[in-house]
Amino acid sequence: MELNSVKEPDGLTGARADVLIVGAGPTGLALATDLTRRGVRTTVIEKADHLFPGSRGKGLQPRTLEVFDDLGVIGEVLASSAPAPVQMIWQDGERQGEHHMFDPVETTTAAPYAGTPRIMPQWRTQEILSARLTGLGGEVSFGSALTSLTQDTSGVTATLSTGATVRAAYAVAADGGRSTVRAALSIAMTGESVDPSSMLVADVRVPALDRLNWHVFPGDAGFLVLCPLPGTEDFQLVARFPDGERPDLSADGVRTLIAARTHLDAADVTEVLWSSDFRPRAALADRFRAGRVFLAGDAAHVHSPAGGQGLNTSIQDAYNLGWKLGRVLRDGAPESLLDSYEAERRPNAAEMLGLSTRVHRGEQRRGSATQQLGIGYRGGPLSEGAAGALEAGDRAPDGPLDGGRLFDAFRGPHFTLLAVGTDAELPPLDPGAVHVHRLDAYEPYGKGLFLVRPDGYIGWAGDDATGLTGYLTRC
Repeated sequence: MELNSVKEPDGLTGARADVLIVGAGPTGLALATDLTRRGVRTTVIEKADHLFPGSRGKGLQPRTLEVFDDLGVIGEVLASSAPAPVQMIWQDGERQGEHHMFDPVETTTAAPYAGTPRIMPQWRTQEILSARLTGLGGEVSFGSALTSLTQDTSGVTATLSTGATVRAAYAVAADGGRSTVRAALSIAMTGESVDPSSMLVADVRVPALDRLNWHVFPGDAGFLVLCPLPGTEDFQLVARFPDGERPDLSADGVRTLIAARTHLDAADVTEVLWSSDFRPRAALADRFRAGRVFLAGDAAHVHSPAGGQGLNTSIQDAYNLGWKLGRVLRDGAPESLLDSYEAERRPNAAEMLGLSTRVHRGEQRRGSATQQLGIGYRGGPLSEGAAGALEAGDRAPDGPLDGGRLFDAFRGPHFTLLAVGTDAELPPLDPGAVHVHRLDAYEPYGKGLFLVRPDGYIGWAGDDATGLTGYLTRC
């Protein structure tokens, strides 16, 4: 696939969009949903004929639940998921006792989704996002692989395996760890092997095993775990293999593996629904942008699954990029706003990669850091000022507001200006672009003026409005 600069094509016949999104995984679907609700025309292409069928990225961290709240799918997510169960350790067919994988984190008014991460199979996450996208008027073009992509000073032109062409202002590579777009851009991935051993992941049905625990079977040949998937009859199986040994992905191979490492018989595994293998690695793209093309999700960073950070970091890439593309394409914001995507997201991805690797190697517990509520953009290009208890770049806490919640006020594509415990005079503001709320002093904020970005982070803060208007002109 080629990627180079060309002149604006003349007489192009084909689809036209504001943003072409390559890949209909969680990243691509979250981005398309966010953009579509902002009135940005998206074309989502997916080379497969259907959504991904496996449970792979099953852990949902509290910060991602906050994103889902804003995207309007939190009800479906909570109904289809459940807190991660306590692990049960087995040895020689006997229960040895429970093991708490996650350190306790308290749910508070300011962080309503904090606590044990929730479990939901990745295929269900994609179903929920896909339904939301469809409800907003968007869609996915399945069976459409990208065969060529060119860019010029005003847009990108894509050719698909179907023979169709798409012309868009920007393109986003959300096509996974083996991203063809990233390869075409000649963007390298820098990283390391986290574990030289192969891992098998599969979705299986084992009616003989209770669904109250996350079952762990240690052993000399390598560990095997079976985690019940909420809302289904299935378990996710993960097994580690000795260095140099490759797993048998066939249904019989999976059954034989379970029989060899647990007290279960092969016949107890009534169905093998999906299976795959991988070698845990941590890698980060050297760049997240090349011209009018952006990398997001696994196309930009690849994690060990041990920390439960990969899917969550990916969705937050989409959430960060979505409002910025919307502002540029629909609200007249300067194109330079898009430069902040890499500046903000790449350092965060690097931090989460390090965290995932330490958890995988047993060097760090799964505590508050893995919940991603502490992720922020202090010192970043869109962070200016401080007031009360917060500094620009911090996540904006939830709290009560006029019989509802601050998160209700934040929901949507607008900025939100909070005047907390202050009667400071405000400059004239576009009421469609900036929603203003005054409230009494509130401990998580303290006192001051706080401009909350569309992605729920403090962009600007101050004791008075000096600098507020200038900040908004940059966004």
